[in-house]
Amino acid sequence: MAKISDNLTQIQSTIERAKKNSKYSQEVTIIAVTKSVNTERTKEAIENNIFHLGENRPEGLLAKKEEIKDKAIWHYIGTLQTRKVKQVINEIDYLHSLDRLSLADEIEKRAERPVKCFVQANVSGEESKHGLTKEDVIPFIQSLAQFTKIQIVGLMTMAPNTKDETVIRKVFSDLKQLQQEVVELHLPFAPCTELSMGMSNDYEIAIEEGATFVRIGTALVG
Repeated sequence: MAKISDNLTQIQSTIERAKKNSKYSQEVTIIAVTKSVNTERTKEAIENNIFHLGENRPEGLLAKKEEIKDKAIWHYIGTLQTRKVKQVINEIDYLHSLDRLSLADEIEKRAERPVKCFVQANVSGEESKHGLTKEDVIPFIQSLAQFTKIQIVGLMTMAPNTKDETVIRKVFSDLKQLQQEVVELHLPFAPCTELSMGMSNDYEIAIEEGATFVRIGTALVG
């Protein structure tokens, strides 16, 4: 398995190239998706100054957090079942998968402090993917006005698993347009300045289209 430092050098080079090709001049944060690797490999990411870590199961997150203590910024990047909210909501810094009112209600009830949330949009319309339709995103965000424990920092999506760059780019550009529409509403609880999109196979395109957080697993940690 390649050293994370070697992988990171290549990824950072790709990020810089993508930023030059992007019209948005945004900063980009790497989230190391550590869900499939052990704690030692995760610690290696931290040693390379990657402090944003992504997990998609409560058990995996809690086990790693127990060993890693306070060094990391934790992102929950998977679908969060309502019944598991109490396990993780006060252990994470960001939730990338807010997509229904029942989940928002449970967060409001269980969170001890405001949680930075990304609203998940199913831009591609694939039945296999979670998330709101593009048309439902803004009404859903507006419905959260009275929630004191939820801050909508941005939108999240996943592109289809295809080699067709045109299809991938359209999904990402559509999410960027939607994010800008939310920003223009000037909602105090939903600054929506961030875009969580792009994974190991498509993060370069995502950054070109405005991504500010990229979720990289295989290409970084294996």
